[in-house]
Amino acid sequence: MSAEPVTLMVARRVAHGRYQDFMTWLREGEQLAADFAGYLGSGVLAPPAHDNEFQIVFRFADAATMAAWEHSASRSAWLERGQGLFVQPHERRAQGLDAWFGSADKRPPRWKQSVAVWLAFFPVSLAFNLLFGDALVALPLVQRVLLSTLVLTPVMVCLFIPLSTRLLAPWLEGRRPRDRVARTGKPAFDAK
Repeated sequence: MSAEPVTLMVARRVAHGRYQDFMTWLREGEQLAADFAGYLGSGVLAPPAHDNEFQIVFRFADAATMAAWEHSASRSAWLERGQGLFVQPHERRAQGLDAWFGSADKRPPRWKQSVAVWLAFFPVSLAFNLLFGDALVALPLVQRVLLSTLVLTPVMVCLFIPLSTRLLAPWLEGRRPRDRVARTGKPAFDAK
């Protein structure tokens, strides 16, 4: 088993008329995962307007701790309780930082990955420093950095880096707007 962190990315479309039940079920699943050893965090990315596919990210310390969660009786019972709340489920597993950037054959160049990560880190780090910088300035440098990284790393890993890579997917994958028509049959924008 690998000692690298493992990320499970799950997509679920909400069944018609089941939004509130689905959201309650999702929160229950996040709480359930948090009770397992090796849990590093999870997050839920809401779909854009006029879509109903949620992206859920679960991250564990390594493949062994994720496997313990995945094959647990409590997770099986949770998935069973979710029957009828979602349609078209699909999952993808990845390890390390490459988890955010797709499979090896479709991964963007490292410079594009760096830009996507920086675009997530900069505004969140700036906001953190604007909000808490004055309170932290009295602390020694090592304690300030330790505290800020302890707070920001889970937020970045579970929410903002996955969001950044999702929003930047066309650029990261080298797609042009007209490529979207070929994939979905819908134009990237309405020309009037």
